[in-house]
Amino acid sequence: MSKKLKRVLVSLLVGATVLTLAGCGSSGSTTTSTTKEAVSGEINGGGSTSVQKIIDAAGSEFTALNPDAKFTYSGTGSSDGIKGATAGTYSFGCASRELKTEEKGNLTELIFAYDGIAIVLNPANTVTNLTKDQVAKIYMGEITNWSEVGGADGTIVVVSREDGSGTRDAVEELVGFKEKLKADATIKEGNGNVQTTVAGNTNAIGYVSLTFVDKTVKAIDVDGVKATVDNVKNKTYPISRPFLAMYDESKVDDATLAFLDFLMSTEGQAIVEEHGGIAV
Repeated sequence: MSKKLKRVLVSLLVGATVLTLAGCGSSGSTTTSTTKEAVSGEINGGGSTSVQKIIDAAGSEFTALNPDAKFTYSGTGSSDGIKGATAGTYSFGCASRELKTEEKGNLTELIFAYDGIAIVLNPANTVTNLTKDQVAKIYMGEITNWSEVGGADGTIVVVSREDGSGTRDAVEELVGFKEKLKADATIKEGNGNVQTTVAGNTNAIGYVSLTFVDKTVKAIDVDGVKATVDNVKNKTYPISRPFLAMYDESKVDDATLAFLDFLMSTEGQAIVEEHGGIAV
């Protein structure tokens, strides 16, 4: 065999080897890439009304991506969400406050967002700032007229939340009137009802999650700090709290875990921000 022919054969063999290796690499990369399987099953959550806008939006997007999954969320209050998650009547619960020691049990907690709680007045009220101490005294009945805090003469109508509300628990704890709410306070269930009540009464004061502040009410400054997402993030706004999802590991299903993973993903956290929460 001539030297020239040997060189040609060697070149062909080397080329074939390179092509084979390239093919293996291509095949390997295709094989190792994974596609997430679509999720199916029922996801039944419940609890805090403060998180409902976020959870409903996340659930809607999740089911759009997973058409065989069914998602429902019932806004029944934080305490009910904790009880439901513990009992397994909800596949996951939500609370808009820290869990009490006696509530933790076997629950796994997941902080998926943070929130500020706005002190809201009717837009016609001229008061624009209250200290935490003044808010506490109003809710305890020690300050009863707007003229005592720089406003017009008018009896203050105190609007609060129902027993078991995570928002109520958080406000009472953070502002400093735990279990000292004035006896004749107007009690409303859910952020939306508080918002509507304050919007309809010039002398009312209430508190709602930042996600419920719109043009029908005005959020006042607390201790001179505006109730904004940025001020919750930089920890200067004094009335803020975590949004929690929770489940019992012995009762939770794969579909629910997949939804909670989605909630913590980049896409899920974008939904948190889009609907007024503060991403973690």
